[in-house]
Amino acid sequence: MNEQIKIENLEVGYDIPAAIGMDESEIQTPCLVLDLDALERNIKKMGNFAKQMGVRHRVHGKMHKSVDVALLQERLGNSVGVCCQKVSEAEVFARGGIKDVLVSNQVRHPAKIDRLARIPKLGARAICCVDDIENVQDLSAAAIAHGTQIECLVEIDCGAGRCGVTTTAEVVAIAEAIDAADGLKFSGLQAYQGAMQHLDSYQDRKAKVDLVVAMVKNAVSGLKDKGLECDIVGGGGTGSYYFEGNSGVFNELQCGSYAFMDADYGRILDAEGNRIDQGEWENALFILTSVMSHAKADKAIVDAGLKAQSVDSGLPVIFGRTDVEYVKCSDEHGVVADPNSVLKINDKLKLVPGHCDPTCNVHDWYVGVRAGKVEVVWPVSARGKAY
Repeated sequence: MNEQIKIENLEVGYDIPAAIGMDESEIQTPCLVLDLDALERNIKKMGNFAKQMGVRHRVHGKMHKSVDVALLQERLGNSVGVCCQKVSEAEVFARGGIKDVLVSNQVRHPAKIDRLARIPKLGARAICCVDDIENVQDLSAAAIAHGTQIECLVEIDCGAGRCGVTTTAEVVAIAEAIDAADGLKFSGLQAYQGAMQHLDSYQDRKAKVDLVVAMVKNAVSGLKDKGLECDIVGGGGTGSYYFEGNSGVFNELQCGSYAFMDADYGRILDAEGNRIDQGEWENALFILTSVMSHAKADKAIVDAGLKAQSVDSGLPVIFGRTDVEYVKCSDEHGVVADPNSVLKINDKLKLVPGHCDPTCNVHDWYVGVRAGKVEVVWPVSARGKAY
């Protein structure tokens, strides 16, 4: 792929954690491992769901930060493009061949606005979110200067309490300003409710989304009264996509974590009361770690500590085992409770991270495994692109 670095020139254990064709047992740890079969099934499943609901799926690139994964989602899941949170991140995907890129965030600094206005020169549609009418003039000036077009979505604060406006009147005022500005195009609405994605109860999540849908319908109606149509009404995540997808008003989903899954998302419940990582989605992302010490009979020490993961959503879960438990970590060490002393030095464990997005961002590579062999080694293309 066009983002693939020539890994044959890189040294395993120094530059990269594994080489293509290597046995899974030889992978250097700690590193990120992808179960390619599970990943592909997740991608195809979400693509089929979106098709059945009659909506588009714009995958969230901030989750994996990988051009290779995004292209796989395009090929297997018929995704229409990516969401990003930062301009530099969006630029990575545009340079990597993704033709439709949404910065699902506000872009305010002049240097960032200038870079956003240059993205269409890379052959990609460039879209961003706006929640302040004063932002419109700056975006317009940059697009005019570069002879490009920036498409804009008005962001609605539908419960997260972060960015976005809260009234239809504000939505309409900003949309009209965008529509009147040279170099800009009003393209619709951004309405993502992030605060409710991890609520355990299906009914609690539905109640939150019902409020979102009502807000969005009012906004769409107000825009139509002014002759403004929405090409995009975007939102929805791994914990709520079925609500937005069947709402009759959303036409784009923005799911990210479904492809990899993590321990925190896995705990939420579906309509039947089952965990979503036990049927709806599969764990495809793991931190592979090795036992490096067992000086204490009842605990093993592994090489994946804080520097190999984010624990903002809790500690990782050891995949496929109930006899041992990851209980604590420091910078370079993870402590695994091993009451029966079953683990041995150099044994490997697969950890399901508590939160996949920030965990992926601290690694340089994904090692894709199928049938016990390393099939691909992909760079975490946008790692560190936080501006």
